[in-house]
Amino acid sequence: MLLAIDAGNTHIVLGCLEGDSLRFTARLRTDRAKTRDEYALLFRSLFDLHHVEPSAVEGAVLSCVVSELTNVLCRAVETVTEKKPLVVGAGIKTGLNIKIDDPGQLGADLVVGAVAATDKYPKPMIVFDMGTANTMSVIDKEGRFLGGAILAGLQLSVDALSSGTSQLPHIQLSVPKKVVCSNTVECMQSGAVFGHAAMLDGLIDRVEEELGMPMASVVATGGLSTLVVPLCRRKISIEEDLMLQGLKLIYDKNQ
Repeated sequence: MLLAIDAGNTHIVLGCLEGDSLRFTARLRTDRAKTRDEYALLFRSLFDLHHVEPSAVEGAVLSCVVSELTNVLCRAVETVTEKKPLVVGAGIKTGLNIKIDDPGQLGADLVVGAVAATDKYPKPMIVFDMGTANTMSVIDKEGRFLGGAILAGLQLSVDALSSGTSQLPHIQLSVPKKVVCSNTVECMQSGAVFGHAAMLDGLIDRVEEELGMPMASVVATGGLSTLVVPLCRRKISIEEDLMLQGLKLIYDKNQ
């Protein structure tokens, strides 16, 4: 059994995989103040909750974009499973041909998502990861990672709008019944979800125009993809467990 952990700015996604099947998956809130022992307690509790013995874990792999938590999470995993996790970073075999200005700047999360998507879908492709930040990764038909775009995520955008204005309230993200709304809360919801859907559609159009070819695949992952993608006019495949799949592929390449 493989323990795969994807630590993002807002959430930590943890999954146990047996072969290509997920034994269980869980989502924790990212807390930079937590210690190794506190994360170890949480991990152990999740194993107990899903009736899995930590001793069954044969290996572990970690992707972390919060640098100060990388060592903390590694030590927590070792405390619970007695396995030292493989950390996605420099020197790790990924099979991804990275063609950006400085490959060392490419975030581990973008690498993992691209590895998983290119293994499962035809190229050229776009991969959207919708979290605290929205990221777009573009892979050409030869499998080369060309680059992409980074922008504020849906929740971050809404929070900034509420915090930076005197009369706009904090809202819960949901899909209103129509685009043209008649009250403040639904107007904000419309702008957030329909606006982000239109943004994804527009980015796809512009990438295809820039590369001079249609995309064979567009894939989306991240916690808010299930809210936004169904509103898009372009065909986008949702892969909720894309990062865990990519982590397993990378782990296997390094054994």
